[in-house]
Amino acid sequence: MKRIVVGALFAALPLVAAAQAESYALDPYHTFPHFALDYAGYATLYGRFDRTSGQFTLDRAAKKATLELTVDTASVTTGDNERGGRARTRDEHLRTADFFNTAEFPRMTYKSTKVVFRGEEPAEIEGQLTLLGVTRPLTLSVDRWLCKDHPFYKKPGCGGNASGVLKRSEFGMKYAIPVLGDEVRITIMFLGMKQ
Repeated sequence: MKRIVVGALFAALPLVAAAQAESYALDPYHTFPHFALDYAGYATLYGRFDRTSGQFTLDRAAKKATLELTVDTASVTTGDNERGGRARTRDEHLRTADFFNTAEFPRMTYKSTKVVFRGEEPAEIEGQLTLLGVTRPLTLSVDRWLCKDHPFYKKPGCGGNASGVLKRSEFGMKYAIPVLGDEVRITIMFLGMKQ
């Protein structure tokens, strides 16, 4: 009888391990990709995307995770959205073919290929960024990470910050280089709620 029980327990172990993978939906109100690049040597220009969706999975025991992120490129903003006497605002220009070409490419996506853990927490995300129809590798460092019950939503959540650097010219976005920097720093504030 003991052998049967022990055998049944070992047979169930893969199911227990699989059950430890948790799914989280990114909260669109607390998930914003930010970007920063050099502006003609004068200063750093900052912007962000206001509409983002996606999900991630997390298996702490196996130290495995996945991430999928979709960004609405037309939601780009740098805080310049009033024309005044100009023909267009900076944000309107960013939506044109010179930059994000939102009419032809309404979405930018990121999909992880590997997540590296340090201890029990994710430390680095290797993945593929697709922008303007071009897919290239992008590694994000997880700069901040916390999982706990959310004080307002009253359910488990994980959030933090992740950052990386890319060259926009590698995706075909070459307008005004080098006056506007080629190197772009990406920082993502994110919050995922357990599903």
